[in-house]
Amino acid sequence: MHPDIDAWLPWDPPTFTARMPGADFPWMVAGGWAIDLFVGEQTREHGDLEIAVASSFFATVPPRFPELDFWVPRGEGKLARMTAETLGGDSHQTWAYDRAAQAWRFDVFREPHDGDIWICRRDESIRRPYSDVVSFTDNGIPYLNPEVVLLFKAKWARDKDQADLATAWPRMSPGQRDWFRQAVAQVHPGHEWASLE
Repeated sequence: MHPDIDAWLPWDPPTFTARMPGADFPWMVAGGWAIDLFVGEQTREHGDLEIAVASSFFATVPPRFPELDFWVPRGEGKLARMTAETLGGDSHQTWAYDRAAQAWRFDVFREPHDGDIWICRRDESIRRPYSDVVSFTDNGIPYLNPEVVLLFKAKWARDKDQADLATAWPRMSPGQRDWFRQAVAQVHPGHEWASLE
């Protein structure tokens, strides 16, 4: 038996960040929350909290949360307890389950990297220094820059992804927009987002 896959009661970024003092490896808020951190306010409800961690440092994360169990999504609504074997599968995600609250708190993306170089898991030829893809809020919360978040959101372009695009696009720099269009065209040839003005 595994926990209810839909039982999400996610933390917010400050709650997670408070548990990461001294973490001197690349980690950052990703997904929709990263867009809100970029614009400086919460613009919509969030059904989860996604955190990206450089994969070789992932093992240092679970010990910071002894009250949580970690599970690996296995597709088709299935989950497996985190083990060396399940971490070695195809999934890059690891969900954190709060036993007391009986709810999922956050999802960790185990992201490929080469030292201080971020590697896009959708196309490993796309690489940038972490210093170019991560920014920080005034109170020190690291977040994935919007052009990278939106590249991942382009795959599905759901209503919430469209909303995040509409929120971020007017605030993105010309350089961020250029990189985004080029990356979307490379990863998703013919995607309408690659021709945004």
